[in-house]
Amino acid sequence: MERSDHHVTSAGLRLHVTQWGAPTARPVVMLHGIRGYAETFAGIAAALQPDCRVIAFDQRGRGTSDWDPQQGYYTGAYVNDLAAVVDALDLDRFDLLGHSMGGINAIVYAARFPERVNRLLVEDAGPGAFEASPGAIRIRRELATTPSHFATWDDARAFMRVLRPSVTEEAREQRLQSMLRPADGGGFTWRYDHVGIAATRLNPDPARVVDLRPHVAALACETLVVRGGKSDYLQPEMVEDMQRLNPRIRSTVVPDAGHYIHDDQPALFHQLVRDFLVPIH
Repeated sequence: MERSDHHVTSAGLRLHVTQWGAPTARPVVMLHGIRGYAETFAGIAAALQPDCRVIAFDQRGRGTSDWDPQQGYYTGAYVNDLAAVVDALDLDRFDLLGHSMGGINAIVYAARFPERVNRLLVEDAGPGAFEASPGAIRIRRELATTPSHFATWDDARAFMRVLRPSVTEEAREQRLQSMLRPADGGGFTWRYDHVGIAATRLNPDPARVVDLRPHVAALACETLVVRGGKSDYLQPEMVEDMQRLNPRIRSTVVPDAGHYIHDDQPALFHQLVRDFLVPIH
């Protein structure tokens, strides 16, 4: 599988972009969640070969992309970053997939730029989930209580095992490899801007928090919402509300998966994504 890594600049920040697949294949852009990274989509990219060119980037403050010194970790900034990546890669029309926070960003982008998005797949995200779900409470608690430093890699492993008990050991190890870096003076610290991201999630500027419902209603592309059957984040009634807002939206549930469907049930999720995004010839 072909792979390339490069950078795109958005609002003065360098964003690390990864592409998998042939440059001439069908483009699919993928957006990770609040503490995610582009590499989380490597498995899906492999499953979509040779039909798709999968494009993912470490959103601002994550992975090896620049941190925002102004702590502008809000939907509007993320959507502008996506627009910058799309323009830099000269993508005319493409498919779009987003998980959690990335799903919010994907919905807003697709509503704002209907001429660009062919198909939209939203993984466990929707109106109300960010604000009031048990999963939102869990995420805020995790951000408030996450240690800033680990003395050893085993300590970090133990922390991630408690944080993500449902995913495989391999998936947890990949997370640690992508999320941690050696700390000055020994041990390990987070590669992402934990302080800045936590600040905007725990004490957000109300003027910069997006109302997602009008954007859901405005979606003009074929849209599939995928919910984890055991998710504490996107609730069934929230999916029903999305479909009332926009009858174009279809939905499905992946059994025995929580909020992190692509980690909890990778084979099922990969097949579902492939069936939705890759046309049958």
